Formats: sequence, C-alpha cells, structure tokens
Amino acid sequence: MTQEEMAAQAPEDFEGLKILILERKTSLPKRLKQVAAFTLDHPEEVAFGTAASIAGAAQVQPSTLVRFAQHFGYDGFSALQQVFQARLKERAPGYEDRLKALGENGHDARESGAIFNGFVAAAHRSLDNAARAIDPVAFEQAVEILGSAETILLIAKRRSYPLTSYMAYAFGKLKVPYRLIGSAAGIDDDLIAMAGPRDAGFAVSFSPYASESVTQARNLSARGVPVVSLTDSAFSPLAESSAVWFELAEADHAGFRSLSASMAFAMALTVAVAEKRQRG
Repeated sequence: MTQEEMAAQAPEDFEGLKILILERKTSLPKRLKQVAAFTLDHPEEVAFGTAASIAGAAQVQPSTLVRFAQHFGYDGFSALQQVFQARLKERAPGYEDRLKALGENGHDARESGAIFNGFVAAAHRSLDNAARAIDPVAFEQAVEILGSAETILLIAKRRSYPLTSYMAYAFGKLKVPYRLIGSAAGIDDDLIAMAGPRDAGFAVSFSPYASESVTQARNLSARGVPVVSLTDSAFSPLAESSAVWFELAEADHAGFRSLSASMAFAMALTVAVAEKRQRG
C-alpha cells in the first residue's frame, strides 16, 4: 500500500466518498479509475452485488476492488460496500413497490397498462433523484453564465437532442439569442468557430457519449467560451471542458430511459435564464 493510501481517511458516507473520488480521479491508475467510474455510475449494483459479479461488470479482477477500497482508506471491499448499502437505506422509498402494488390489485392486467405504469414509476424516480442531485448553488452559477451571454450555443446529439430542441423553441419565444448546433446544412463547425468569449455554450450528452458533442464543447472551451453541461456521470468527458456541469441519471424501465428529469431541468434552466435576462 502506498503512503497516500495509508494516509487516506475512509469517508463515512457515500457523498464524502464521491467527493474524494472526484478529487483524485485524474491521478488514479487506469484500473482504479475504471472501478471508480463504475461505482459512481452503478451504486445499486455495488451495494447488492458480490465482489465477483461487480468485478465482472466493471471488467476488472476482484483484487482490483480490494486495491480500490484500500486506496480510499477502507480495510477491504466489504467495508466500502457498506457505504453503498447505507446510501440505499437513507433514500426515500422508491416506486417499485407502488408498481408492484398496482399489479397485485389487478391494474396491470393488460400489458400496455403495465408498460405505462412502469414508465410513470421510472419518471417519478428520476424526478426524485433530480431534486437531490442538482446543487442550487451550481444551478445559480449556470444561470449567471448563460444569462449573461450574448448568444447561447446549444449542443446535443441523438437521445439528448430533444432537450436542446425544446430549449431552442423556448428561447425563441422568450427572445433569448441562441444558436442550435445540429443543422442539416452541416455548418456546425462554422457556428462553433463564430463563438466568442462573450457567448456561452450548453451541452448535453449521456452514455454512450456523442463524440461530436464532446469535441464541440471542448472546442468552445478552448476558445474561451464558458460551457455549462448536463450529463450522467462524474467521469463524463463533458465535465472536463465545462465551467459548470450537472450529473443527472435517468431511471429506466425495462432498459428504456426517458428524459423526464432531464427535460424538467432543461425547462427550469431555460426559464431561469430568460428571467435573469429580463431583470437585466
């Protein structure tokens, strides 16, 4: 064990561990960084899984989990796992039980009804998670950056695109200058090149991350244009090029993820930016 590992004070809760992981993520060895990304992206699997199953999912050896735990001051992996288990006990009850109750009461006798109830339950979980995940101070910083910009560049591809598409519609109605990056004319790079330091960007990308969106956000940042981003992991490549970034993971139903919480976030950010600009 290195001196750094021996000197580490093991965090007592999940939030403390998450902060410590983010502080050290750039200096972690490759395999430990791989474990770190997995633990933050899949905390429920870490809480419930065995060392073998977690190692398999993270594509590392079980011994790497032990090294990871010791790196952050724990005696072993089981001690680290208890932090993830405690996190689940502290959370408010999920909606799985409510959906189960619907089934027991015969409300999902038809398959289509069960699918609808499943997506509604997942949307509730996502929104509950968003209320806890979004830092109000960081949200105010994002509003300050975007609200002070001459023009806001909206960047998203694939599953994320509906978010910036809605924001473009709303900004147009609210008389907020914007550019939607993702034109059929293929001039995205030209629009990025036109951006100046008095502009700002808002980028969205979820795993698997759209390489084009990541590159465009990075190019804006390199030009001195501040970027606010929405993503689903602290290890997202968007985080590295963002002045302010938000981590928001959507709950899924049968492997399908909606944009319930992400759309609520986009709506709130859009209106808050417009309101700030109106105040002058």
